Amino acid sequence: MSIIPERFADIMQSTALAYLATTGPDGAAQVSPVWFIWDGAALRFSTLRARQKCRNMEREPRMAVAITDPANPYRSLELRGTVVLEDDPDKLYPHVVNRKYLGTDADPAHLPPEDKRVIGVFTPEKVLVFGA
Repeated sequence: MSIIPERFADIMQSTALAYLATTGPDGAAQVSPVWFIWDGAALRFSTLRARQKCRNMEREPRMAVAITDPANPYRSLELRGTVVLEDDPDKLYPHVVNRKYLGTDADPAHLPPEDKRVIGVFTPEKVLVFGA
């Protein structure tokens, strides 16, 4: 059973952006918008290992995610939990999220061989909902 209330499940399947809040090395919050896939238990996203948000998540896996309904900005979720980073050496996950948001595979020009990609697997442990 999903931790997301049924009346908010549509937001998790929509093309809303997820705003990831991670903790920087100085303790300050850093917020990053990402495309995501919800599998019913975890929110998955792709990022580069070299990004600050990735370094933040490696150091401190606890984070929060905010997602607002694209059709109603007064309806949203806040998810709190932990993230695990999985290597994506074949760069397959960018294609998965690109298909959800744009209907096509990712542009290979945006996936240079030297870039190291990871999949963030965020498991919410607490969910707050706002709006009807």
